[in-house]
Amino acid sequence: MSNSIAAKHPKSNEIDMLNGPLFKKILLFALPLAASSLLQELFNSIDIAVVGHFVGSKALAAVGSNAPVIGLMINLFVGVSMGACAIISNHIGQRDEKRIHEAINTVTLVAIISGVFLLLLGQFAARPILTWMGTPPDVINEAVLYLRIYFLGMPFIMAFNFGSAILRSIGDTRRPLYILVIAGCINTVLNLVFVLCFNMGVEGVAIATGIANMVSATLIVRLLYKEKEPYKLHPKKMKINRTELSHMLRIGVPAGLQGMVFSISNVIVQSSINSYGADAIAGSAAALNFEYYCYFIIQGFNGAAISFIAQNYGAGKMDRVHRIFWICMGASVFFCAFFNILFTWQDNFFLGFFTSVPSVQEYGSIRMHYVLLLQFIASSYEIAGSCMRGMGKSLTPTILTVFGTCLLRIAWVYLVSPVWRGFDILMMVYPVSWVLTGTMVVIAYRATVKKKEMELKLRRA
Repeated sequence: MSNSIAAKHPKSNEIDMLNGPLFKKILLFALPLAASSLLQELFNSIDIAVVGHFVGSKALAAVGSNAPVIGLMINLFVGVSMGACAIISNHIGQRDEKRIHEAINTVTLVAIISGVFLLLLGQFAARPILTWMGTPPDVINEAVLYLRIYFLGMPFIMAFNFGSAILRSIGDTRRPLYILVIAGCINTVLNLVFVLCFNMGVEGVAIATGIANMVSATLIVRLLYKEKEPYKLHPKKMKINRTELSHMLRIGVPAGLQGMVFSISNVIVQSSINSYGADAIAGSAAALNFEYYCYFIIQGFNGAAISFIAQNYGAGKMDRVHRIFWICMGASVFFCAFFNILFTWQDNFFLGFFTSVPSVQEYGSIRMHYVLLLQFIASSYEIAGSCMRGMGKSLTPTILTVFGTCLLRIAWVYLVSPVWRGFDILMMVYPVSWVLTGTMVVIAYRATVKKKEMELKLRRA
């Protein structure tokens, strides 16, 4: 990083990704990022826990059945925020302050536009999507109500996610975490107040989540407004720079489309889960929370891989790119596997946080033993794909992941599950798809690195 950039940014919030040892810095970056994502998911988990214990299993199913739908509708823009982080990090590696400014102004306006778009889309698409998924009649009205209220807060969710992406590009993952701790406390208190004091059901927990998202967005914008140059937010200078937007979309849209197709496949799997009834929906929703918790560990190292590799690739330091890949892959597998085993070992204890109904816990336990226990395998394609995106190559991991994971899951639901009926057979699709996808994406990563090294040698020749 240039002296001019480094001098303008507080050292306490910055991680120097271009120099010195990597392992400790990657952990300092990835673990707060994972914790931040975990706290965001806890908003939904707290909603599920409150309605599961104080409202009932049908309300639990109504809230839980929305998780794949929410993922489907926001993943494209979360992918674009990944592209934004990669582009800003790359400019930092190249020491280009002008383009950092342009990228940040573009990112901010994209966040506003995408948030408003999702707000409107959620109001119109909630019932058609949930109906198409086969949500049971005794659950669908409450599910639609929760989803519509949730999407009223989409501008705040996008503001926080894109604002966090800006801070991640300079290595700051701690302050977004602090913000989410505050928002999580607000969400928990308001959930209990609305449900226990005002006798509100799913609408109460949805409103509480919306207020918490509004607080987190306000605080992240305030941080950026007071940030040092060249990372300071200038509301009056917000405009779309076509070059920066193009680069952002080239990396972010494939990642977002991958997430969307991923979510479509999960929505289809959810429709098959729905055929087993409200207890299966509720049990699956409860177990799914622990998959999200562990996935956020992988996501934390994904973010580290993108930011660290984008900066070092921009600076032409391919030797560090190699080390970043292995550190992120090894740490992701280790930490994810540890919590996979812990949650599965004590499945009844952890499921008890969400429900005390034995039939619901039984379905949740099946999902944990067939899916959660082997989730660390997903690190293979996630980390390799993020490393490729850090080098500006996003389409290849998207195509391979869509083929190896998404299409296989869809085929499994329509071809395997009808022949071998059983909730456990349905759940087996996840580890099978992870192994296939991971093999393909790791091979593609190795080919990409070799190609990038040759290009760099030719430029230097």
